[in-house]
Amino acid sequence: MLSVLSYGRLVARAVIGGLSQTDGRDYSLVTASCGFGKDFRKGILKKGMCYGDDACFIARHRSADVLGVADGVGGWRDYGVDPSQFSGTLMKTCERLVKEGRFVPSNPVGVLTSSYYELLQNKVPLLGSSTACIVVLDRRSHRLHTANLGDSGFLVVREGEVVHRSDEQQHYFNTPFQLSIAPPGAEGAVLSDSPEAADSSSFDVQLGDIILTASDGLFDNMPDYMILQELKKLKNTNIESVQQTARSIAEQAHVLAYDPNYMSPFAQFACDNGLNVRGGKPDDITVLLSIVAEYTD
Repeated sequence: MLSVLSYGRLVARAVIGGLSQTDGRDYSLVTASCGFGKDFRKGILKKGMCYGDDACFIARHRSADVLGVADGVGGWRDYGVDPSQFSGTLMKTCERLVKEGRFVPSNPVGVLTSSYYELLQNKVPLLGSSTACIVVLDRRSHRLHTANLGDSGFLVVREGEVVHRSDEQQHYFNTPFQLSIAPPGAEGAVLSDSPEAADSSSFDVQLGDIILTASDGLFDNMPDYMILQELKKLKNTNIESVQQTARSIAEQAHVLAYDPNYMSPFAQFACDNGLNVRGGKPDDITVLLSIVAEYTD
């Protein structure tokens, strides 16, 4: 027969094991960023939270933590347009709307939609295209809400395994879904998707879950098993550890991107589509690394 003390211990363990359903504490994200523009050999920021033509933001509001990544379409450079202008403006607009509280945590597609239509109505001319991924942690409900348009994306790691990941959206090989603003009269000639076409998802997270949000420059050069190997280095929730691990991941992806003998995920995907490709994929790389922690003011 169990003693009262032993029974009490078992009950305590059961309660602790069920914290994901009953925990009344608020959660938050401890997030760090690192990246490389493909034209740079060092991880430096360009014009705010931009790495090359990639852009990102990290924002906090009283009800949620929100972050995003956008990958500017480099082909616009052939027409004299800086691709980072569109992705950077899109992310800055998302960040501002979050900080102003003009969003619903459970609807990240709404953040993306509002930001895009604000860009369309902007009095300052803006041209370009971009993919986008928005991730929102609702602090009180402990739910993660996501919206992904194109081939940037996220993955959630728990106890060393990927438990959630975004679905890539491609029209055809190497042509992802994207938001666009075309020159007047050329709207029909430029590939443009609606922000409402973004793939969305919602799910519960737990303390200690790791959320990796990144542009395709990471996922095209590092398979999951390599990413998981790097994430083993993340031992706690302090920002220094998160920053160091984010940099380690971005640096490895950057090195692999320029390895001509490496069979990258992008090269494998190209081969699957009938193309004879080998090596890494030189590209802008943006990594936002987050860990779910207890919220503190």
